[in-house]
Amino acid sequence: MQELPLEKAFMLIEPGPVVLITTRNGRKNNIMTISWHMVMDFGSSPRFALLTGAWNYSCEALLKNKECVIAIPTVDLSQKVVEIGVCSGRDTDKFKKFELTPVKGKEVKAPLIDECLANIECRVTDYIEKHNIFVLDGVFAWIDPDRKERRTFHAVGDGRFVVDGRTISYRKLMTSKLPPGV
Repeated sequence: MQELPLEKAFMLIEPGPVVLITTRNGRKNNIMTISWHMVMDFGSSPRFALLTGAWNYSCEALLKNKECVIAIPTVDLSQKVVEIGVCSGRDTDKFKKFELTPVKGKEVKAPLIDECLANIECRVTDYIEKHNIFVLDGVFAWIDPDRKERRTFHAVGDGRFVVDGRTISYRKLMTSKLPPGV
């Protein structure tokens, strides 16, 4: 073993995949790239958390309107996703600049992104200011079943990303160990 600088430790367990968060503030749509998120609960009422704060333009809309969309891009969009993350919605119409299509959702005013594999409409249920954590409840989900590219990508720090690869399944092994009815 070799010593790792503590400030790089997050790279060992960086969550994934990289996602896009859309917000709507007044009549203005915005997109933010984020990799610091997690699933808190799943099932018919999924709950998510994401970390962002006042340094991001989208934070104001999240606090004010208490809603957003988590859009899941695939690897073919990875360069756009990174470029979205290095400019500000304060002075950039990201939908226009990156040629993305906003689509009206069912439950929230923030737009879906048509080019993404999937979109999850969410409501903000809590904001833990001390840690800049937004807690989101999923209220509606969408997926593009015809999309050929389905591989997502994950940030590992220092501007590097890992692309999903071959999928292995241990479903049979895991479900055989559960008691009946679970």
